[in-house]
Amino acid sequence: MAGIKRKVPVHRLRCFLSMVGFFSEPGLFPWCARKPPGWSQLFLSTACKGNFTHMIAKKCQKGQKSQKEPSHLGPLDGSWQERLADVVTPLWRMSYEEQLKVKFEAQKKILQRLESHIQMLNGVNVTTAAPNFEGLHCLLHPIIPSPVISGYRNKSTFSVNRGPDGNPKTVGYYLGTRRDGNIVCVQSKHLKNIPEKHNQVAQYYEIFLRQSPLEPCLLFHEGGYWRELTVRTNSQGHTMAIITFHPQELSQEELCVQKETLKEFFIKGPGAACDLTSLYFQESTMTRCSHQQSPYQLLFGEPHIFEDLLGLKVRISPDAFFQINTAGAEMLYQTVGELSGVNSDTVLLDICCGTGVIGLSLAQHTSQVLGIELVEQAVEDARWTAAFNGITNCEFHTGRAETILPQLLKSKEDEKLIAVVNPARAGLHYKVVRTIRNCRAIRTLVFVSCKPHGETTRNVIELCCPPNSAKKLLGKPFVLRQAVPVDLFPHTPHCELVFLFTR
Repeated sequence: MAGIKRKVPVHRLRCFLSMVGFFSEPGLFPWCARKPPGWSQLFLSTACKGNFTHMIAKKCQKGQKSQKEPSHLGPLDGSWQERLADVVTPLWRMSYEEQLKVKFEAQKKILQRLESHIQMLNGVNVTTAAPNFEGLHCLLHPIIPSPVISGYRNKSTFSVNRGPDGNPKTVGYYLGTRRDGNIVCVQSKHLKNIPEKHNQVAQYYEIFLRQSPLEPCLLFHEGGYWRELTVRTNSQGHTMAIITFHPQELSQEELCVQKETLKEFFIKGPGAACDLTSLYFQESTMTRCSHQQSPYQLLFGEPHIFEDLLGLKVRISPDAFFQINTAGAEMLYQTVGELSGVNSDTVLLDICCGTGVIGLSLAQHTSQVLGIELVEQAVEDARWTAAFNGITNCEFHTGRAETILPQLLKSKEDEKLIAVVNPARAGLHYKVVRTIRNCRAIRTLVFVSCKPHGETTRNVIELCCPPNSAKKLLGKPFVLRQAVPVDLFPHTPHCELVFLFTR
């Protein structure tokens, strides 16, 4: 990894940055089937002869407003595939060694800007302060590569929309934006981060849609029913599929017909080739619904998927967060454990803990683990994993960290606390930052960020700035000591950055 220190030519980095976000819309991640051109029309002309159609076609026209005629954008050829790959996996044309160099340089620049902000807030003359390593005051470690480079995703979400041929029942990833009105749903044959099993399930979901009498829900105000597909897999080859459906004005009886039709397709119909371990169905009238807002309905199979990680058997519910690169997650969590310095005298706070893997993997080295997570299903998974693996010194609490953390800390003021935070891209709530900052017992903090140039910047500045009574940041500031980039997302510009703060 010593070669990582060599700089990447600036023009190459600029080229890479110019590609990021081109034609893309944040939060939309989808996919499709692989068939020769013209196959879709052949299928549509014969689909009505199948066993899974016309069950409630007449009534289903209710709740469907007329869709605009799709424009024909041309055949699905290699140019569409390459354009999609350039958007979803912008680094796919580079060797993996080159990708790591680009990512390392990007993380270094983020840290340089961050340190500059912190120094100015603390009254340090940036021009005279002597850097220690790579132009930085903190120790930046070499980037840790992903053990798996291709097909590493254990979870993929596919959308439904009009393809290049204008067919609205296309399952795939998006090119274009809603704002510009130029969304096209493109097959993902050439995406290097998607495993073959996910592609297969998406392909058969498209087959199901094209023989269904119900229209897809492209825009909520235009009606339609069928929506996105999520596929989860584990290292044992088990597969969970979750299909989202807008119920519109269908009766419970009519919804049951649709669920039974879907179930039969994946058990006895063509979809049986996917060999699903479980199939879930969620009725959703919003862009995203949690299990609490709209329960996941198990149509068949096992209710959970399981993964082996760091010597633990981990349970994962359909709604629970789990790092999308399992092998990479092991490297990430080992890094967190090494930086944290936990021992038998410490209490570990695992904030935004998901299924609790970080805390559970370190439980044998610490006196107690206290986990906090918003998603109730994830907390149930963490408790199950603890019980199954015989871990008895962990507590997991459901709710918002900004509400639960202050309550937990009231009884831990005399303990030696180490905090680990692993928030979503939106970063930590300001009340959580304030609580950590103002708790004298927390002297070590490990911060895992998947988007260090976003809200994490604000979080870090508030952790490290001088005391500020106006913001109620009264505790001694933290000092950024080390940073470790961990690549969980080969072929994309993203990677995890692990910060170590002490005071």
